[in-house]
Amino acid sequence: MTDAGSLGEENVNVASEGPKLDFKISDHQQVKRIQLLVKGCEKVKMIVEERSPLSTETKWKDRAETVIIGGGCVGVSLAYHLAKAGMKDVVLLEKSELTAGSTWHAAGLTTYFHPGINLKKIHYDSIKLYETLEEETGQVVGFHQPGSIRIATTPVRVDEFKYQMTRTGWHATEQYIIEPEKIQEMFPLLNMNKILAGLYNPGDGHIDPYSLTMALAAGARKYGALLKYPAPVTSLKPRLDGTWEVDTPQGSLRANRVVNAAGFWAREVGKMIGLEHPLVPVQHQYVVTSTIPEVKALKRELPVLRDLEGSYYLRQERDGLLFGPYESQEKMQLQDSWVTGGVPPGFGKELFESDLDRIMEHVEAAMETVPVLKTADIINIVNGPITYSPDILPMVGPHQGVRNYWVAIGFGYGIIHAGGVGKYLSEWILHGEPPFDLIELDPNRYGKWTTTQYTEAKARESYGLNNIVGYPKEERFAGRPTTRVSGLYTALKSRCSMGFHAGWEQPHWFYRPGQDPQYKPSFRRTNWFEPVGFEHEQVMQRVGVIDLSPFGKFNIKGQDSVKLLDYLCANVIPKVGFTNISHMLTPKGRVYAELTVSHQSPGEFLLITGSGSELHDLRWIEEEAVKGGYDVEIKNITDELGVLGVAGPLARKVLQKLTSEDLSDGVFKFLQTKSLKVSHIPVTAIRISYTGELGWELYHRREDAAALYDALMKAGQEEGIDNFGTYAMNALRLEKAFRAWGSEMNCDTNPLEAGLEYFIKLNKPADFIGKQALKQIKAKGLKRRLVCLTLATDDVDPEGNESIWYNGKVVGNTTSGSYSYSIQKSLAFAYVPIELSQVGQQVEVELLGKKYPAVVIQEPLLLTEPTRNQLQKKGGKGKI
Repeated sequence: MTDAGSLGEENVNVASEGPKLDFKISDHQQVKRIQLLVKGCEKVKMIVEERSPLSTETKWKDRAETVIIGGGCVGVSLAYHLAKAGMKDVVLLEKSELTAGSTWHAAGLTTYFHPGINLKKIHYDSIKLYETLEEETGQVVGFHQPGSIRIATTPVRVDEFKYQMTRTGWHATEQYIIEPEKIQEMFPLLNMNKILAGLYNPGDGHIDPYSLTMALAAGARKYGALLKYPAPVTSLKPRLDGTWEVDTPQGSLRANRVVNAAGFWAREVGKMIGLEHPLVPVQHQYVVTSTIPEVKALKRELPVLRDLEGSYYLRQERDGLLFGPYESQEKMQLQDSWVTGGVPPGFGKELFESDLDRIMEHVEAAMETVPVLKTADIINIVNGPITYSPDILPMVGPHQGVRNYWVAIGFGYGIIHAGGVGKYLSEWILHGEPPFDLIELDPNRYGKWTTTQYTEAKARESYGLNNIVGYPKEERFAGRPTTRVSGLYTALKSRCSMGFHAGWEQPHWFYRPGQDPQYKPSFRRTNWFEPVGFEHEQVMQRVGVIDLSPFGKFNIKGQDSVKLLDYLCANVIPKVGFTNISHMLTPKGRVYAELTVSHQSPGEFLLITGSGSELHDLRWIEEEAVKGGYDVEIKNITDELGVLGVAGPLARKVLQKLTSEDLSDGVFKFLQTKSLKVSHIPVTAIRISYTGELGWELYHRREDAAALYDALMKAGQEEGIDNFGTYAMNALRLEKAFRAWGSEMNCDTNPLEAGLEYFIKLNKPADFIGKQALKQIKAKGLKRRLVCLTLATDDVDPEGNESIWYNGKVVGNTTSGSYSYSIQKSLAFAYVPIELSQVGQQVEVELLGKKYPAVVIQEPLLLTEPTRNQLQKKGGKGKI
């Protein structure tokens, strides 16, 4: 449910200066006969060039702190923000002229809405900047804020609106669900027959992309940035000291860092240094009408309309309308030739031929919803390239494996992202850490498994499903599987619902006999609910096996390995043969990562992280190793090793049948690691389990996975061994109050408020990253704390990011949640103010528009197996 944007009033030349096309939208047959071409494209190009004079800058710099490649709205925004924040020697290089590429023809919609939690902040910062930019720079930006309405014409879409509203209360943006009567009042031209509700954002609107970019450019120059064009980058050369040699026809310069913001040329820039950025140019069309009498008669501008079932956006353009559809996967067009052969030399402000046949079903949907379109004249059809990443989200931040190379690329919706991303990136560059967590935009979420075929399949899917209902636990299936499949994939794929994790296929839940095995997403409990209950019982009462191969896995060794990890991690370094949980913190004391650190032999470590943070964490470790001059060898072994988890009260009994190693509690202790053989297969066994029950993680060669799995399942027949997936593991870890990175802790949280004090050793000798900041945080006292809640619901459970209410006000948010099969209630983690964090405190959790009573409980709900053992040895009792 993201948006492409739309042209602003100041950019009406592009939308309406072309020759009038002599037909009405309702003339279907005539339209289909014509095979429309936008003959006005060359005129459009000429008009824009007249407004975009070449750079008058004559000076040149041999050195730069930051070189930005690309003069679209994103690159210019970054130059503006860096220069305004005080960075000297900011240089932007543009191959032809500012706004060339996707910016000049972008449709320019601005919206506060985004289904992603932190991307709302990017949208918010963009709009707040655009509101003041004209006054600051003296440049007209053509910003209109008539608001926007997303319309729901199905009950499930109403549920989606309620789902999104539960995630709005703890954000600064205004958003409301409005009734049909209010929709009709605000948009009187609508056919209201099917409309059930609307999602209304008062501050939304549209802006002229050209004027916006020129205002940002004026601001960048005002604060000292140098914008050079035409200055195409012909060569990028990394130097041993981490700086870059940047070559252009106008000269060369040395840069401390390079930022690739080159739009649909970003792949070419990446290839200069051996990187294959997963980007695909997509053809996006929108239609502009001439004056419509009913529109002209209106006394105020219409809000932007988004018809989600019709899959199009529509807004007022002068006295006419502009609407842009998103075609289905089957009809939409990728610019494949650019992927295989590169962008044609000289392409800048051209357009593609229009193809109305592709969008006719959306045109017809728009005419049904907005009947005045039936008699409207089309005056232009714009069909231009926009760049998509596989998951439709941009890639923003430093790139793993290349020092001081940053990216701001893959913007399918660059106008609304430009202001916020410029601010976000400039703060990260200047202060050494991101201002808030945005791992969903991490360029390192992709890896070598991301092939061109995968990228094309996912971009087609993402564009085609642009306005599909956004469910929790959503799965999309194009391009799968990749090369990242464990040795169990073939055996398990027909028996379970697979989830996608950083390229890997991993079982979410297993089908039970007589249960519906189909993928059925829902906002409420659906067909996975009962099977997951069986898996929960399996682990709690017997023994279960789970494929954990997607974990990120690193080997670190060398004479400075202990010293490096002591500097990176807030916990102490485990002794040889032992494992602990450690956290890497940012300089401001936030949680950058959570790792399992195993000291395998003197000076040699196995580090484990979550699948989604593999290269995110590796980049951090590598950069700190280089900056500190540590003598270490760091190797990513994620794809070499498979992992099987064995957990449950009978886990030891099953495993002991397959190994000569003594697995008894006194010999193989909790958090101990050993190399041994299981059924003659070499494994690194760590006694640990994210379920909180007795268990081991078995790290093995990936090619041994099937044989190891078969041996375990055969050995455990008497014990009733069976599979379990990640849904059951999530319920189990919540019952044990185990925090999850990315939910309970990330770059938005510090470890003290997250309840991680046990793992943070402020008294250890090493001055680890974030130590001093954490001491200051502790001295000042916390303002909020993570608590565990139980709540009695009906057929819906918390997922995370829902609003917490107290005395009629939003006071916090959940971070993750699940149904607890042990107590048959919903369970959630949540951040609340300190004064509301006491056990027994009552609050409310908003789910699908309803507020459910919740109570803060003493955590954990269930004691872990090691804790229960300790209590039993002391004569105590475990608890539920």
